[in-house]
Amino acid sequence: MAGIKDVASRAGVSAATVSRVLNDHPAVRADTRARVLAAVAELGYRPNTLARSLRTDQTRTLGLVISDVLNPFFTLLARSVEDEARALGYSVIIGNADEQPDLQDHHVRTLLDRRIDGLLVSPTDGGSPLMLDAARSGTPMVFVDRWIPGVDVPVVRTDGRTAVRDLVAHLYALGHRRLAIIAGPAATTTGSERVDAFREALSEHGLELPEEYVGQGDFQADSGRRATARFLALPRPPEVIFAADNLMALGAMDEIRARGLRVPDDVALAAFDDIAWFVHTDPPITAIAQPTGELGTRAVRALVERLEGRTPPSVTLSARLMVRRSCGASAPEGSTR
Repeated sequence: MAGIKDVASRAGVSAATVSRVLNDHPAVRADTRARVLAAVAELGYRPNTLARSLRTDQTRTLGLVISDVLNPFFTLLARSVEDEARALGYSVIIGNADEQPDLQDHHVRTLLDRRIDGLLVSPTDGGSPLMLDAARSGTPMVFVDRWIPGVDVPVVRTDGRTAVRDLVAHLYALGHRRLAIIAGPAATTTGSERVDAFREALSEHGLELPEEYVGQGDFQADSGRRATARFLALPRPPEVIFAADNLMALGAMDEIRARGLRVPDDVALAAFDDIAWFVHTDPPITAIAQPTGELGTRAVRALVERLEGRTPPSVTLSARLMVRRSCGASAPEGSTR
């Protein structure tokens, strides 16, 4: 395998000049850069990134711990993180926590042991000791989508409250008065925030959220199905079921169909976190869409700012309501309100 001295000999320059070319140093003449790059190609030289990381204390690698790789929201988030990191010269190692705090900690510990430069995390709970220690010890870190309250770490997230308010106003205008929610885990910020936003929006229209209309889910399809079964068994079932994430919405639809009922004729259905599938279901599902790609992009940029010694501000993006036919609206599919 060719080494840096072989490249230098072939190009007729010093090893230091080869190093400057490979690190995009501006103080290299164009013709010299061209000779070095030609020698690199001819010899098939590949830099020893491990040795370089030991010298510079940088690996040009970021860690990303997401809550559920099978959830289309997090799949798209991971894709956008990888794309932006690559554009900025970084690689990404991804860990899937599968909504389990212990597995989250395993991935965080492993990534830190691998000497990543910085960490992006969508926390699965309110903060394990390991996560808190990592944040307080100065590990370059950014929370994305979810966060740990009270921890001094930049957060890149979506404010869904306005979109939830738009959803409830839309449902109220359609004549719905009995609205239920399938909530995510209360230990996650997104789980608790979406319930609070839903309850506040209902109160603006003089409506209440009875305890029997709050189903506890875990952001997985099976929990959506179980909560929907309980709702439909009530003496006075809800007219609308709002699932606080996309997978729980799909579980809810499965349960509604299993009972021989129809959406929206027998019960309306809406979801947080729009996904591509929702325009292909029958009927298409009304959903709140997050700017998922932008979340990933902005999170990477914030983390790189931290790595460069700056203090990036937290970023809050806006979600929007996508009105479709699952709640009884006649609006064109994919229109916004």
